[in-house]
Amino acid sequence: MPLSRDEVQRIATLARIALTDDELDRTAAQLGAVLELFERLRAIDTAGVEPMTHPHDQTLRLREDVADETDRRQAGQAMAPAVERGLYLVPKVIE
Repeated sequence: MPLSRDEVQRIATLARIALTDDELDRTAAQLGAVLELFERLRAIDTAGVEPMTHPHDQTLRLREDVADETDRRQAGQAMAPAVERGLYLVPKVIE
């Protein structure tokens, strides 16, 4: 599916990319090749094929859901200028 120079120039303008005439021709050919690949993929009959997240049938190793970090909230709030009921208090900046 070849793209015209005008279409590629419009795409480049929307993407805010400046292309020279040589780059415009090269980009048109490259984008045309990508669109041709999409057309070939679209032509494949995928009826009855179940979607999958990975080509290999494997399961992930799971680990125990155990907290391995210590609670350092008190240490962090000890350095804060103002804390109330476990929350950091900040000065009002918008009136």
